[in-house]
Amino acid sequence: MSGWQAIASTEPLYSLAHLTLIGATAPELVYIAARAGYDAVSPRLIKMNVPGEFPEDPIDQAQIQATKTALASTGLKVLDIELARVTEDCDPRNFERALELGGELGASRMIMSAWTKARDDRNFIVDVYAETCDLAAPYGLTVDLEFPSFSRLRTLDEALDIVRAADRPNSGILVDTLYLHLSRVDLGELLHVPPNLLHFLHISDCLPGIADTREGMIQLARDARLYPGEGWIDFAGIIERIPPVDYSIELPNQSRVAELGYEEHARRCLTHAKKTFGQARSKRRTLEQVAA
Repeated sequence: MSGWQAIASTEPLYSLAHLTLIGATAPELVYIAARAGYDAVSPRLIKMNVPGEFPEDPIDQAQIQATKTALASTGLKVLDIELARVTEDCDPRNFERALELGGELGASRMIMSAWTKARDDRNFIVDVYAETCDLAAPYGLTVDLEFPSFSRLRTLDEALDIVRAADRPNSGILVDTLYLHLSRVDLGELLHVPPNLLHFLHISDCLPGIADTREGMIQLARDARLYPGEGWIDFAGIIERIPPVDYSIELPNQSRVAELGYEEHARRCLTHAKKTFGQARSKRRTLEQVAA
């Protein structure tokens, strides 16, 4: 049995990403996820101050204690924390409190993305990413670099270039299925990524059209993602090209939340994801058995 097959024989974790219910606090996210049937949560410990985001400071002592209480009483895990943003004035040491808290909560991943504006700042991004990896290592965290289609790093190859240049043992690449689509990444490019860099997926679906403006992509990504299986994304093709990983459902949809409420929206996200990815994993196992 290969390493991949051994891992594939275990079930992945399904985590509820904070952006799915961005108005909820971290402890609220935990309780909702538990009632909806998730294994884990992916809380936002560094705020982005986007519209609708919860007003509380996630690293306020009362919030931290409430989050720890929620995790203890529900038994849920923390898969990853977010979001370390690389900006022009970025000092990685400012991420350390969130990294420390992530370690306390049992998280294993920190998400990072780049939002600088200059096109000649590659070395700066590499340095910030490398230093963040070094800061995260004592807390048992990888730093998984994402490539939102409207950020500074817009393609898988751009993100992979930064990670390779930094050359840290706790580095990683975060693939978001929506951004694969919006950035027109050929699924064959996933085979270029060393398996040890792929730890988890952000999953959601969308319709086939691609917005032709940055504003349109932002609106889709933050307000109108679809449940897996409702849209265009080839989840089976993605699964076939990556090692077995955990899944974080990042699926903000304002109209669905308004119609269904937080908990039912979260539950439907999970139901669709398990059906869609369960089918994809079953197909993969069948192919591996035939190949063996």
